[in-house]
Amino acid sequence: MNVAHGVVAGLLALFYLYGGGLKVFRSRERLLPMMAWVDDVPMPVVRSVGAVEVLGALGLVLPPLTGVAPGLGAAAAVGFVVLQIGAIRVHLRRDDREVALNVTLLLAAAATAGLSAVWW
Repeated sequence: MNVAHGVVAGLLALFYLYGGGLKVFRSRERLLPMMAWVDDVPMPVVRSVGAVEVLGALGLVLPPLTGVAPGLGAAAAVGFVVLQIGAIRVHLRRDDREVALNVTLLLAAAATAGLSAVWW
C-alpha cells in the first residue's frame, strides 16, 4: 500500500503544485486560454484557490514523508475531493460540460484519501 499511496499522492501533488502555481503567479490574461472560468471570478479568489492547491499538494506528500502528523495527508486528499466538487459545480454553472479532468482528479483524491487511511 505504501507504494500505491506514494505514486497516486505524488502525481496528484505534482498536478496541484503546477496548477496552483499558475493560478498564484500568472495574470488573468495568461490563465484564460487554459481556464476560462477565471474570467467570471475575481483574481483574489483565483489566487486563493491557487494557494490552497499549492498548500494541499505539500500536505499530500510532506506528512507521509516526514512521519510528522501523517493524518494531514488524508485531510489534504479529502480537501481536494471537496475542491473538485466545487470545481465541477463551477463548470456546470457555466454550461461547460468538459469536467472529465475534474472527475479524474476527484477520483484520484478519493483514492489517495482511501489509501492513506489504509496506510496510516
